[in-house]
Amino acid sequence: MISLFDAIGILGVGLTLIAYLLLQAERLESRSRAYSALNLFGSVAILSSLAFDFNLSAVLMEGSWAVISLYGLIKALLSFRRAPPV
Repeated sequence: MISLFDAIGILGVGLTLIAYLLLQAERLESRSRAYSALNLFGSVAILSSLAFDFNLSAVLMEGSWAVISLYGLIKALLSFRRAPPV
């Protein structure tokens, strides 16, 4: 049986892969809030699963992924706020 933490990690992998698939299928843009949010939530979910089955290289990778995704999300949100009304 899959533990709760494994299920959370699998969900995170799914979110990250969906983001990448949608990017490659040109359904999302790399600068979109949705792309950054999917990557951020995916990496945080994977990180939470790693808290119970620690792997240093995976934590470094997912932690970096989360920080970069958070930067992209903040950047996208700020540019959305500055956009002139249509």
